[in-house]
Amino acid sequence: MGEQRPGGEALLFLTDEQLRKGIEAMFFAYRGFTADPDRILAEHGYGRAHHRAVHFINRTPGMTVNNLLEILGVTKQSLNRVLRSLVEDGLVQSRIGTHDKRERHLFLTDTGKALEQALSEAQRHRMRAAYRAAGPEAVVGFRQVLEAMMDPEQRHYFARQAGRDKA
Repeated sequence: MGEQRPGGEALLFLTDEQLRKGIEAMFFAYRGFTADPDRILAEHGYGRAHHRAVHFINRTPGMTVNNLLEILGVTKQSLNRVLRSLVEDGLVQSRIGTHDKRERHLFLTDTGKALEQALSEAQRHRMRAAYRAAGPEAVVGFRQVLEAMMDPEQRHYFARQAGRDKA
């Protein structure tokens, strides 16, 4: 038998077939999770990199470009392309730092906030429906699985954000 978990169920040995099914489920779930936002983004000529940037700028208004680079794990060149289009289109405002003039702080404009709201509402709708279908215990279990799959840096960021959300 496996390790006992809260709730009394045993964690059994997972076969390669069970893991394969889990991996496939993750691929299909990700495709579903991104489908609605992808349609909205396409209307504006944007892609998923724009979505990620808008999401994290919304979560932490005033974050620096370097912080965003660290969170997204992309090259400076790639992020600059995304930010340039978001700034030129009036969705993101880049302000020079007050303490360090070399820093650029990022904020969503009202137009950027509206786009972020439309994107996140589509994903919240899908996630809410999935949680309702799976039941309340699945909410905690799913989050634990996702957190366990994160690299340590992302887990650290996620834990900090979760702490901020409680305050």
